[in-house]
Amino acid sequence: MLDLNSIAIGTSPGYSLGTEHSTGKEYAAYLQAVASHFQQPVKLGVEVRGIEKSDKPGVWIIKTNSGAFATRHLVWAAGEFQYPRETPFPGSEHCLHTSRVTAWSSYPVEDAVIIGGYESGMDAVINLLTTGKKVRLFERQARPDVSSSDPSQSLSPYTLDRLSALNRQKSWEWISGVDICNVVRHDKSFMLTDSQGYKYRAKHAPLLATGFECSAKLVSEHFAWRQDRYPELTKDDESTLSSNLFLVGPGVRHDNHIFCFIYKYRQRFAVVASAIAHRLGHDTQPLENYRKWGMYLDDLSCCGQDCLC
Repeated sequence: MLDLNSIAIGTSPGYSLGTEHSTGKEYAAYLQAVASHFQQPVKLGVEVRGIEKSDKPGVWIIKTNSGAFATRHLVWAAGEFQYPRETPFPGSEHCLHTSRVTAWSSYPVEDAVIIGGYESGMDAVINLLTTGKKVRLFERQARPDVSSSDPSQSLSPYTLDRLSALNRQKSWEWISGVDICNVVRHDKSFMLTDSQGYKYRAKHAPLLATGFECSAKLVSEHFAWRQDRYPELTKDDESTLSSNLFLVGPGVRHDNHIFCFIYKYRQRFAVVASAIAHRLGHDTQPLENYRKWGMYLDDLSCCGQDCLC
């Protein structure tokens, strides 16, 4: 049972729940406890169907299945996992995105092929090997640099530990530096072709570990877009096209800096909070506590090749 008294601004789910990797139900209980403790007016069962600018300057209208809501400042925090990148190349309609697998224990294929790597691909590998499957993984990039200090460019320690433990027991094929760009279905098999024209045969429909789309695309008309398909943002993570519209989450990009989905993007929350507080005339000094806890990343000079976070 989650102790509400253990919830404080400076704690984390791991501290409050007593586990580093909680289940979905445990994390949901943590969020409910936080909302209750701080008396936050969270509305459940609300589907956002669109946003638009009000006739009043600086005011946004949020259209939902429960009516319309007006706000002076709108933070878009719709995540990514529910928006899988399912059509990255011709023939990808023959594949199944890893996020669509509801239970790895009941996945019916004995010889699995995965297109794409990093955390999504390796998580699929680990789950498949655990259930006794044979696995081949095709990854476009070279293998992640395990020596990199930037968690955006390397596998997490948790994933590396799980992978290392399985490697001592299981054998699987990790084919890196191969960019699969086409899948053709034949009667009883699938033919994969890479960017160099080499072909690989798969007995079953491949799995796609090709990442996720930035959810800001749902409101794309309110953002300007970079060449890498991420929104253009100000130093406060505000849309450069629409004032008072902020973005938080792994879709935030500045220059070549990636605020990874493991934890780093949360260090930008205080930046957004500070910008809004300033505009409302509130004291921002309490936010300095987040800087003490390493959760206030407004100086990006530490985010170069040697990430210091």
